[in-house]
Amino acid sequence: MKQKRKAISSQDNQLPKETLTPLGEIISCLFSGQHLPFCLEDARILEVWPDVMGELVQYARPVVLTRGKLRVEVSDPIWIQELKFLEKEIMEKLNQALGKRAVKGIEFRLRRG
Repeated sequence: MKQKRKAISSQDNQLPKETLTPLGEIISCLFSGQHLPFCLEDARILEVWPDVMGELVQYARPVVLTRGKLRVEVSDPIWIQELKFLEKEIMEKLNQALGKRAVKGIEFRLRRG
């Protein structure tokens, strides 16, 4: 039976609680030999993001990857428009850096606050 993946986030405090995995559950899975309730490899997006984005990293940051859709927070509406034009290229670079087709789409949202 295949386990359902949960979201990975760089800022857990901005996610709905149902997408978060309690730390105790993760530690329990590690010590009991069970599978983790999310794909640890998908968290590598946070690692490769600066190299993929180059100078644009200062305007956008990945927040969560769910079922192949990457949500990215952007600092300004103008950058949302610009990044939408680059979406295909960003996806290709991310997937190449990750060595698999983890990102199938990107949703750009304005960063709050």
